[in-house]
Amino acid sequence: MQFDYHIPTRILFGPGKLDQLATENLPGKKALIVITGGKSMKANGYLERVEKLLAAADVQSVVFDKILPNPIRQHVMEGAEMARKEQCDFIIGLGGGSSIDSAKSIAVMAKNDGDYWDYIGGGTGKGQPVTGGVLPIVAITTTAGTGTEADPWTVITHEERNEKIGFGIAETFPVLSIVDPELMLTVPPMLTAYQGFDAFFHAAEGVIANIATPVSDIYALKSIELINNWLPIAFKDGSNLEARTNIALANTLSGFVESTSSCTSEHSLEHALSAYYPELPHGAGLIMLSQAYFSFFADKAPERLILMAKAMGKSLDGVEPAKQPYLFVEALAELQQKCGVDNLKMSDYGIKKEDIPKFAQNAFDTMGFLFTLDRYTMNLDDAISIITKAYK
Repeated sequence: MQFDYHIPTRILFGPGKLDQLATENLPGKKALIVITGGKSMKANGYLERVEKLLAAADVQSVVFDKILPNPIRQHVMEGAEMARKEQCDFIIGLGGGSSIDSAKSIAVMAKNDGDYWDYIGGGTGKGQPVTGGVLPIVAITTTAGTGTEADPWTVITHEERNEKIGFGIAETFPVLSIVDPELMLTVPPMLTAYQGFDAFFHAAEGVIANIATPVSDIYALKSIELINNWLPIAFKDGSNLEARTNIALANTLSGFVESTSSCTSEHSLEHALSAYYPELPHGAGLIMLSQAYFSFFADKAPERLILMAKAMGKSLDGVEPAKQPYLFVEALAELQQKCGVDNLKMSDYGIKKEDIPKFAQNAFDTMGFLFTLDRYTMNLDDAISIITKAYK
């Protein structure tokens, strides 16, 4: 019963909250707005709205629009160079997890020398301390998937080394986050599902992590309950603002979980897959692994899985104790079926079964720390077995 609690981010949550950007006390007079190279931020008018709201607050802005769905080191370095050249005071991440994560990493490199990988602790990273400070970060999320608006974490891929690694320090918490579900109404069904399950697994892994606390459990179990109840609705009718709002809340709660507990090795395994196959959406990779992964832990952390089964509405009545943890895996399979993601296949992305040992080794080499947060000490053979059982 010991824990530290530190979430310094000011969060504006709810439909219509984006408009408050014009009256907020922002951390500077010139912002670098970081968005993806896709069309959605411009086509949906979100970028123009943010630019106008900043102007109303007497804040200038410039745009960096190269970020990929699985963001890469090269674009972090380019964005940081632009922030320095344009003399930006702060960084805005506008979009989903890729844009906001990139904004955090750009905020680091805008004030520190060398290469981004100098500060990364896994793989070939040098693990150097961040000594130059970090530009303030503002997160404006248009998806419900990563919870990055409420945690310090950012995940970037070294595109030349197939290393996809998380990083975060106290200074990479956003100073301000705006979670406006009205900005999420345009997300297509499959992306809604992938993102919703990403948030789900942040919460579920936070429950089974060996550093879970009573506080993180409160956030995680509520997030799981909300996603179980509302994701199928948001998937089928993206215009349902009530469903979008509840999924947005679940997502922000999962960010709280990331700040008070942690992901576990499921994320390490998925990062290895999408490090080699960047076209694989992160949430899709997690879905593919999930039933094999949580089945592996059913007899190793049974009481934790039972908590999550109850949060998903499963009754223990008449179920023998040894089978009770598997009710969570059953509920997980049912939720995936309702959201149309129950038949995802690694092979559809070109992933080869004979490469599974390589992926497992990469997971240990790059994100090995998360394995230390499991309630069971997994070895390489265990990891290979989980990916193999998940493979289709």
